[in-house]
Amino acid sequence: MHRLTHPAILYFGTPVVLISTLNEDGSANLAPMSSAWWLGQRCVLGLGALSKTTENMLRTGECVLNLPSADMVASVDRLALTTGSDPVPEGKLRRGYRFEPEKFACAGLTPVASGTVSPPRVAECAVQMEASLLAAHPMATEDPTWRGRHMAIEVLVQRTHADDTILMRDDPDRIDPDKWRPLIMSFQHYYGLAPGKLHGSALAGIPEAAYRA
Repeated sequence: MHRLTHPAILYFGTPVVLISTLNEDGSANLAPMSSAWWLGQRCVLGLGALSKTTENMLRTGECVLNLPSADMVASVDRLALTTGSDPVPEGKLRRGYRFEPEKFACAGLTPVASGTVSPPRVAECAVQMEASLLAAHPMATEDPTWRGRHMAIEVLVQRTHADDTILMRDDPDRIDPDKWRPLIMSFQHYYGLAPGKLHGSALAGIPEAAYRA
């Protein structure tokens, strides 16, 4: 039996992405997100219009999409309630976010140089995709409540790095899905490709209703 329902959010389960960008002073920003999907060598990212990651991408036209595996959940969660914006935007402040200028150090992760873009890759991530900005589309422009709050950002993946441990043994251009264990976000909780919750989530302390307009 189905029941009519009105969820505040529709995060049914997508891979977590750590997006690295460069701030105005040349320092690195690192932000976790999970509104991402790929088509060919292009990726569409759903981001807050006023987030530091969005600001950096629109200014520089570059980013790195780092995909953490399930065993990196603790590092990802240390970034969950941080922002590179100072001052902290009012909406994030109400939800308990804090300004954190040293994102890599905060997460205990290691920056390594990229080849085609300026932002660093995350050494510990098994998949790292260097990308350039193609287009930015404002979302919900017809809705006065949501207008100006979110953007769909299209990027082109220029170069993909993958750890040897997740590649097909006889084909280095293919990821072996039996070896790759991405970190998944579903309704504010972390999961792996196995039943059951993987790790407690700092984001889960925010009521889902707080995401409504």
